Amino acid sequence: MNMKKMMKQAQQMQAKMQKMQEDLAEKTIEATSGGGVVKAVVNGQKDLVDLEIDPEAMDPEDAEMLEDLIVAAINEAMRKVQEMIEDEMGDITGGMNLPGMF
Repeated sequence: MNMKKMMKQAQQMQAKMQKMQEDLAEKTIEATSGGGVVKAVVNGQKDLVDLEIDPEAMDPEDAEMLEDLIVAAINEAMRKVQEMIEDEMGDITGGMNLPGMF
């Protein structure tokens, strides 16, 4: 493979990755905990964009339980976003693992 062709392919991959990052900013992942009493929504850039808490989950006597449910919902949403990113990257790189990309 000549150097010019390799450079062109690298530029194409870079353009695809830039587009993917832009697209990920628009995508969201939702996760719940506690049977749905806490819902976290995270975008493809790993930003928490929404958090909903059912008022029934707000027991002043057990704030720790609510805190745990919030953390669980956010962590699950982040895990799902990471899976989505890895899937998108696999489509672009043809399955090659490029360390440090996301």
